[in-house]
Amino acid sequence: MRGDELAKLIAAHSLFGEASALEPDVIAARATSRKYARGDAIMHQGEPGDSLYIILSGVARVALVAANGREITLDFVEAGAVVGEMAVLDGADRSASVIAIEEVTALRLDRRDIKEIAAARPEFAWQLLGQMARRLRQANATIESDRAFGSGPRLARCLMRLIGAGDDPAKLRHDLNQTDLAQFAGMSREQINRQLSVWDDSGLIAREHGRVRILDAETLADIAEFGE
Repeated sequence: MRGDELAKLIAAHSLFGEASALEPDVIAARATSRKYARGDAIMHQGEPGDSLYIILSGVARVALVAANGREITLDFVEAGAVVGEMAVLDGADRSASVIAIEEVTALRLDRRDIKEIAAARPEFAWQLLGQMARRLRQANATIESDRAFGSGPRLARCLMRLIGAGDDPAKLRHDLNQTDLAQFAGMSREQINRQLSVWDDSGLIAREHGRVRILDAETLADIAEFGE
């Protein structure tokens, strides 16, 4: 992949979202392409973090197993996202697993390459620090809002993160069932079902074959921000 193609693909909120015109060329030259079938693990929680991955196509699920054995879905990532960067930057083991939920193509960039690029271009290192600081702020805001509001606003925020675009904005970006939503929202399946039933009756969403369609995104966004 050429650097200009990579620059267009990289998501604005990703680790390399503020990279200058030169960095994508350097990254593309050093990275290696990998393919993963549906169900394959791109990385495993607890393993050494010696590389990061830039998703070129497909969708993957980021998840971790908590101390009590419960699996929690942290995010769904698609083309342009960067995963595995935390362990690469701090040298610790992987904090989560990344599993392909459809065929995925990704670029792998080793930790030594990141260190060499950052050492040669200090401004690039500052860009990485800025992106990580923004992620920490976002994580703090998420924790604060989850503690301040109940299950309804929490589920609303998750649905707003998954809302689609293009020809069918009412459809969630990924084909998730209620169990998937429960893992993503950190709620029980019963809580999910109860809340969706209320919203279905009030016309905010519709359920079709166990999947959710958003009918009133504006009201759902108000619930996500201000509570019920």
